[in-house]
Amino acid sequence: MCKKLFSKLFPKKADSRAYRWEMARKICGHHIRYVTEKRNGVDEVIGREGGLNLRDDELLVFASADVIFRCKVDDLSAWELLSKDGVVLTAPDLEHGGTERTIIVYYVYYR
Repeated sequence: MCKKLFSKLFPKKADSRAYRWEMARKICGHHIRYVTEKRNGVDEVIGREGGLNLRDDELLVFASADVIFRCKVDDLSAWELLSKDGVVLTAPDLEHGGTERTIIVYYVYYR
């Protein structure tokens, strides 16, 4: 009880290591409807049907039967969409040579 109250009064800073790990654990296990990336000013779908997973110290985005994004949790910037239907991930993508990418992952909605 006291721990929950304390965390509400003093939330973790968005750029701290603890916040990054907390966010990674929060989004891990969600099922993916589709993943988009902005290219040339247009959102393009880069994957469908998959999941978000944590492996050791890395976050993996698995969609369309392939790992489309892989990054170290310590390098991850993540924030949820206001609708809570997805998450925006920004980090150096280890799967594609370490280039920094920003992707939007949309969750499957279950009623």
